Amino acid sequence: MSYFTDSTWHDWVKDIIDVGIVSYIIYKLILLVRGTRAVQLLKGVFVLIATWGLSTWFNLYTLKWVMNQMFTFGIVTVLILFQPELRRALEQLGRGNLFSRGSSLERNALSEQIDEVIRAVQHMAKRRIGALIVFERQTGVTELIESGTPMESRITSELLINIFTPNTPLHDGAVIIRGNQIMAAGCYLPLSENPFISKELGTRHRAAIGVSEVSDALSIAVSEETGQISLSLNGMIVRDINEESLISKLFEELTPKVNGRAKEKGIKSAFWKRKEGQNG
Repeated sequence: MSYFTDSTWHDWVKDIIDVGIVSYIIYKLILLVRGTRAVQLLKGVFVLIATWGLSTWFNLYTLKWVMNQMFTFGIVTVLILFQPELRRALEQLGRGNLFSRGSSLERNALSEQIDEVIRAVQHMAKRRIGALIVFERQTGVTELIESGTPMESRITSELLINIFTPNTPLHDGAVIIRGNQIMAAGCYLPLSENPFISKELGTRHRAAIGVSEVSDALSIAVSEETGQISLSLNGMIVRDINEESLISKLFEELTPKVNGRAKEKGIKSAFWKRKEGQNG
């Protein structure tokens, strides 16, 4: 109570600003690691902290001694386990965009990027070249990127076509795009286990749906049997989508949202009704 009686309104404003800044940093850090392996590691750290707290509260001497020994080497262990995430954060800090995940593309740059992807996809569809292209958004898919061959290349239609050309080393996996870069090719994606998916869909389309189920990533699949282009998002798929609709949806989903309302509206759009996705 002494805090409220002795503090002035200047102290209150200062403390509110202090707490607000720390809360904002914690929130951004959570966004930074969301969807990566760091989330599971953080859960493990919280379990250890909770165990240590219980052992202290109930005076469980042996358990508390074990937990103290673990915490002695905990800092080094955390640095080793979180090495990829720490390195990425330091790289982003050096570029001056610690809290950015590549979603703040300027509209002109985004237009160029989509144009390159559309040209590549149309080229491969006409020649029935199978392809799978994933766009990372807010939820990180770092673990999927690490399953492929690192590239960190500029997005061009020629490069995408060369990657998916049959009998080349990387044509079998997926390409993952983060921001304005092709981060990796030949990536392995989780397959959807949704029993209501059409039996006509093969492994490539199930992978396109699967990655959209475990993250908010958007994926484009080109069928090598029919040449049809499909778009997957939020565990749903629209098959044989035309070029105009594909461009429109890419702009809608990849353009940074001013607020959550536009995103919610897009997700609830009739464009993504499950019935249409199944019967496409």
